[in-house]
Amino acid sequence: MGFKEEIITSFKSGNTLTKLIYINLGVFLIVGLVNVVLLLFNINRGWIDQSLALSSQFGVLIRNPWTLFTYMFLHYQFIHLIINILTLYWFGKIFLEYYSQRDLVGLYIFGGLLGGLLYFIAYATLPLFQNQYASLCGASAAIMAIIVACAYTDPERSIRLVLFGNVKVKWLAVFAIVVSLLNVASENAGGNISHLGGALGGFFYVFALRKGKNLTSGINKAIDSIVNLFKRNKAPKMKVTYNQRPMTDQEYNYAKRQESEQIDIILDKIKKSGYDSLSKEERDKLFTASRRK
Repeated sequence: MGFKEEIITSFKSGNTLTKLIYINLGVFLIVGLVNVVLLLFNINRGWIDQSLALSSQFGVLIRNPWTLFTYMFLHYQFIHLIINILTLYWFGKIFLEYYSQRDLVGLYIFGGLLGGLLYFIAYATLPLFQNQYASLCGASAAIMAIIVACAYTDPERSIRLVLFGNVKVKWLAVFAIVVSLLNVASENAGGNISHLGGALGGFFYVFALRKGKNLTSGINKAIDSIVNLFKRNKAPKMKVTYNQRPMTDQEYNYAKRQESEQIDIILDKIKKSGYDSLSKEERDKLFTASRRK
């Protein structure tokens, strides 16, 4: 099996956490390669950002509404990607101990959407961001939702960290929220605002779930519809049959004699032990033989 086949097999056989990690890695590699090609041919690369990242400008968002979804899989810097993937892996595994794989994907997208919406609303309403243009990318808001959901679900659970020892999940969530809140005044104000939106997403998700309502059910249904659409579009596999050589009279008579002996054995077994003593294979043989008569 080649490298490409191994990657495809690993993706198909992996759980949703593995798939989310692969998607983030794949988008990073594809966008990076496209950027290299555009740079070599001195072509403007700004259209990539407008087509995939979430813009703070209303006009750009209206033209490219899908960016509210695509931005949460987009990374430009390798260190940004690695930090997010590792955090997603650690807390994704914890999340899957309490919830399903379906819930993980739903919350990832739900948290990313809330983070993106809070970012856009902040730039549209707060005086600090007036007349400023910014674009948002990265999985941080989606991952923040998973972190807060884990902390809300089992706040006393501990994680062992190098240099710090055992730390409760609730304090890790509080630390992440406080850092994001303080960094709203930094150069990456929009990114940290989206983190807070993702944190709200994780909190609302678990809170509503305990009230009997799943806030991600609509997202999950939409994903199912897309998956089923691709399944329906798959062409049926061609069935190939091969013509077999006709049996000679001698071969036919021998086969019938063998079948008759097997049926006699089955009938004797029924007389001695009853019909319930037959195996499934024996019942099938008896049924097939009875239909031929």
